[in-house]
Amino acid sequence: MNHLRAVPDGSGLPERRSSLASVRVEAPGKVNLYLSCGAPTTDGYHPLVTVFQAVRLIERVTARRQCADAVGQITLSLEEPDPRVPLDGTNLAVRAASLLATHADVTEGVDLLLRKRVPVAGGMAGGSADAAAALLACNALWGTGLDSQELMGLAAQLGADVPFPLTGFTALGRGRGDQLSPLMSKGRFTWVFALAKWGLSTPDVFKRFDELVVAGELPDRTGSTEPAPVPESLTTALRAGDLEAVAAGLHNDLQPAALSLRPELENIIATAERAGALRAIVSGSGPTIAALVPDSGAATVARALEALPIVLGTVRADAPVAGARVVR
Repeated sequence: MNHLRAVPDGSGLPERRSSLASVRVEAPGKVNLYLSCGAPTTDGYHPLVTVFQAVRLIERVTARRQCADAVGQITLSLEEPDPRVPLDGTNLAVRAASLLATHADVTEGVDLLLRKRVPVAGGMAGGSADAAAALLACNALWGTGLDSQELMGLAAQLGADVPFPLTGFTALGRGRGDQLSPLMSKGRFTWVFALAKWGLSTPDVFKRFDELVVAGELPDRTGSTEPAPVPESLTTALRAGDLEAVAAGLHNDLQPAALSLRPELENIIATAERAGALRAIVSGSGPTIAALVPDSGAATVARALEALPIVLGTVRADAPVAGARVVR
């Protein structure tokens, strides 16, 4: 539970800037079609060039008015309990509500109800989608009136992946991934995601990436301090909706690091491609494997992956989809 500063207005109740009792917002998870990492800067962060695609795995956050005796509190609960999801101030959705309240000088609290559909700790930005949804929901509930650019600025303060769920569709990310430009994309893409039975720490994956670069085991990164630009062949393929060309252009600089830490992931990739996936890669920092498949082949790929003892399960999703939106 996180406590915000509460300033009574004379009635004993928190100030309210809108009459809504609750606001429900949905926001998508993501897959990285392309991810290139530069050398870490003095602040420890790696400059990135990436192509995000929003997938139809939708997080839902409902922001509700607090009762009168809970002035200034931010609380979070899950529709479906999951011990892997923190409910305190470390949760990105709680942090998002707290940041907005501080930024807009809101003294009212909020009760957040979260329904998760993006795999937890799978490199698909589920927590970031929760934060984006919480920002949009609380902005409407509290009537703070921030525009999209202001919300994007707050999102970037919460994490590099948080701005993208606000925009959705397909986008080019630079900087830490939070400097976004829309990319044209035609047609529908079908993904099958294989969920591993164990997680991977994002800091550990980046640390291993740096070690591989220093050891000269990533030749295309040797001597390069800046991330590589997105190949024109990939952006052309996206505009044309050419699935096979998009598959050929999928790339993740972090994949060798993830495979080094968890060699078992190689079997998941190989199994997906043998079963008919056009291409399979590590999603983000992993450990989820993203398989781009022909629409008619999704069930076959999913069955093959689910037969592997190291795969917890699979989820299927189409893409691209819209960013965070208020739903009635």
